[in-house]
Amino acid sequence: MTIGRFYGGIGAVIWSPEKQRYLLLCRAASKDFAPGVWECVTGRVDQGEGFEDALHREVREELSVTVRVLCILGTTHFYRGAPTADNELIGVVYLCAVDDANALRLSVEHDAARWVTTQEAGELLVATDPSTRWIRRVIERAEAVRRQLPAALLDYYEENGFELG
Repeated sequence: MTIGRFYGGIGAVIWSPEKQRYLLLCRAASKDFAPGVWECVTGRVDQGEGFEDALHREVREELSVTVRVLCILGTTHFYRGAPTADNELIGVVYLCAVDDANALRLSVEHDAARWVTTQEAGELLVATDPSTRWIRRVIERAEAVRRQLPAALLDYYEENGFELG
């Protein structure tokens, strides 16, 4: 493969402590990539922007709410379409919490939203396309990590964030 540029991106898995559920969003039918597929908040990092700044901007743009970042769930690498340098994206996936789940307002990027338990996510996310398999793995990891997070670590991350630079 030729050496080229790639995009930086974020994923924000949103947990509602009040509802004890995760948010899934259905990509709008008008989207050029993966229309109608369930996902979490996702987006690209803009030039001059850090991962956390991009996360908060994307959540505001897609849902009109603010979130608390609980932890980093992991990293991701995929191609948005054909495996070419122009379609390559690397990203950081965060677990976030929203204080008022009823305040969400969907943007035109999504046609629907559902709050689901991990079991309900598994029942909904049965398609075999790469995007659906990815979000299913992400929700499973979010549940496993969330259940093990020590309160002191959550407090530290909330106070200090994740950006080191």
